[in-house]
Amino acid sequence: MSEFRATSPQLQWADLMNEASAWFDGPLGSQLLEHERLIIEHELERCFGSYLVHYGPFANTPIEPRKIKRSVRVGPSLPGVEIVCEEQSWPVGEHAADVVVVQHGLDFSLSPHALLREAARSVRPGGHLLIVGVNPWSPWGARRLVSRSAFRDARCIRPTRVGDWLNLLGFALEKRRYGCYCPPLSSGQWRDRLAGLEPIGQRLQAPLGGFYVLVARKLMVGLRPLRQQRRERMGQLLPMPVAKLSRRDAEH
Repeated sequence: MSEFRATSPQLQWADLMNEASAWFDGPLGSQLLEHERLIIEHELERCFGSYLVHYGPFANTPIEPRKIKRSVRVGPSLPGVEIVCEEQSWPVGEHAADVVVVQHGLDFSLSPHALLREAARSVRPGGHLLIVGVNPWSPWGARRLVSRSAFRDARCIRPTRVGDWLNLLGFALEKRRYGCYCPPLSSGQWRDRLAGLEPIGQRLQAPLGGFYVLVARKLMVGLRPLRQQRRERMGQLLPMPVAKLSRRDAEH
């Protein structure tokens, strides 16, 4: 019985990854990934270094930015993943990566906080962490509520909330972008008809896109500001020692 309890979370996570990967292989998931690829590649143009780590619950080839020497996929046992690992245990050294991209990892996760901490640990000081997630305040977020596929399990965490987590982990949010303004429609014909929404949405950057991309830079290495010592308020009267005068001394 104890052995079953020990392996149950791993099995649950593996099932979640397989179901998420199957959804991303479908028409809606593929549509989302294609729009994301363009924005991710654009944001990585200003990043440079030796290593990029890419985590995501789907089968895909690694991201290959021009200014980073080596890109590697880590995560569940799926096609395209080079280093298989669990979401809370990356075989990546601390401060080893110049850039880490977590693409829908928080959406399909048993412990988003733990996953984000693991990704943050892997980024070197001054490096970048890119978070891609489904925007809950979009037609895609609404679609999740009525979905009968694995998409119903997506957490769709608010970008403002993720930004707060990044701040606590010592990151400064540099940019927030949205994409995929076309509604989640299964019909390819209707997607073609509404394709004109994308350039308009990208130009306005309205917070209604199907996904968001957060670009954050690591500023701290596990440091926390010390709590300041409590100071006495100005103007407070403090007891002072007063010399005693005898009656004889007072008369003189």
